Amino acid sequence: MKSNRILFAFVLSAALTLPCAVTPAFGANRDIVQLQTQVDQLQQAMTQMKQSFDERMGVMKSMMEQNTVIANKVSAAIDNLQSSINRQQTDRAGQVDQISGQIQALNDTMDELKVRLAKLSKQFEDMQAAQQSMAAQQSAAQQKAQEMAAAPPPDVLYNNALRDYNGGKNELATQEFNDYIKYYPNTDLAGNAYFYLAEVEFKNGEYEKAIANYDLVLQNFPSGNKAASAQLKKGLALLELGKKDEGEQELKHVVQRYPRTNEAMQARDRLRKLTTGPSKSR
Repeated sequence: MKSNRILFAFVLSAALTLPCAVTPAFGANRDIVQLQTQVDQLQQAMTQMKQSFDERMGVMKSMMEQNTVIANKVSAAIDNLQSSINRQQTDRAGQVDQISGQIQALNDTMDELKVRLAKLSKQFEDMQAAQQSMAAQQSAAQQKAQEMAAAPPPDVLYNNALRDYNGGKNELATQEFNDYIKYYPNTDLAGNAYFYLAEVEFKNGEYEKAIANYDLVLQNFPSGNKAASAQLKKGLALLELGKKDEGEQELKHVVQRYPRTNEAMQARDRLRKLTTGPSKSR
């Protein structure tokens, strides 16, 4: 952990001394620092929880041992009383009822002890589950921090993906756009990455997958620069799937929401063809 902190301090210091041209990478480094802070907080909470867990475990262990001793004594007493009843049953009929009442009381005490033991066991299991969950969260946060530290700067990763997409290297571009979304999901360019993933799927005829990614652009980045294109291409993908009414509705939304854009012109042209072209008779 100490080496990770040194690495984070070095990355942060280097980001502060770089020129303005590398400002996009500073955002990613700030995310790393914030993530490391969250890891430290999780570790502190884990330490406190472990201390509390150990204290409560000691108390529960002592209580369980005491209850076990009491239960053993009660069980022995029951056995002794039962033996006494068997010996005296013939000539001490009057005492049988009294002893039976004592046995019933002891049995009730035993039942109460069983309930207490069950509650203690449940508390123990809950604490174990909470500890495991906390450890899993800490491990996931540390892994995320390590991945972020090893990830390329966001502008470099995005530009590489866009270059490969424009160069027709769709498989490589898909991997790079997915990596960008993985490491930098909250940046504006993440919406572009979803859009280009959808474009690759559209070209491959995977229209359902393409629609899902176009929807992610529209839902998560409605004011992004790919929103109009995503809605237009979603409408075209629906038409390719034979969903004419849904496709027309999406194209009409493009015209209504982005009336002065090139996407609106394309939507109007396609709507005109749907109305007057061969597809009308379909």
